[in-house]
Amino acid sequence: MTAIRLIVGLGNIGPEYENTRHNAGFWFVDALASMAGVRLTREAKFHGAAARATLHGAQVLLLEPGTLMNRSGRAVAAIANFYRIAPEEIIVVHDELDLMPGQSKFKHGGGHGGHNGVRDIQSAIGSTMFWRLRLGIGHPRNFDLAQDPADFVLHPPARDDRAAIGAEIDRAIATVPDWLAGRMTAATLKLHTRPKPAD
Repeated sequence: MTAIRLIVGLGNIGPEYENTRHNAGFWFVDALASMAGVRLTREAKFHGAAARATLHGAQVLLLEPGTLMNRSGRAVAAIANFYRIAPEEIIVVHDELDLMPGQSKFKHGGGHGGHNGVRDIQSAIGSTMFWRLRLGIGHPRNFDLAQDPADFVLHPPARDDRAAIGAEIDRAIATVPDWLAGRMTAATLKLHTRPKPAD
């Protein structure tokens, strides 16, 4: 049972990106920081904004890379090397085109699924064996759009979709106590098990 020591939210810095789908990982870490009563501050040596938080009696590091999405690995490698954090102790939270708003899934290891931020982290830390929380944002084809996915992720979601993503962030945050206790199997079961709709 390996406990999570570093929670990374992926996104792009700057007001023009703040509300775009690609920043779903930032939304998650911002919500977690607010819950913990801490503020992320710019740390040049970590190429991003970081904070040390105490959640459910455990110490955890929060990170939002300050690089562009495609260079997220630089920040993750810097903080992981400084604190000697193993890949298995890291969870990366990011937007996921293959899941609809209001859906999320954990993944441990495996490929990057075309997500350039994840790809760069795998390259920078030399491992695929970190955890991922994939927050669904939907794909343009789900909305009958001819938009290129690379453009789609850089636009804000519709109001209802943003609300669905926010609700799913809340569901995922409810599993954080299990992350910090090394119970990722239990966290996965909780997140992936949904109540059956009423008849």
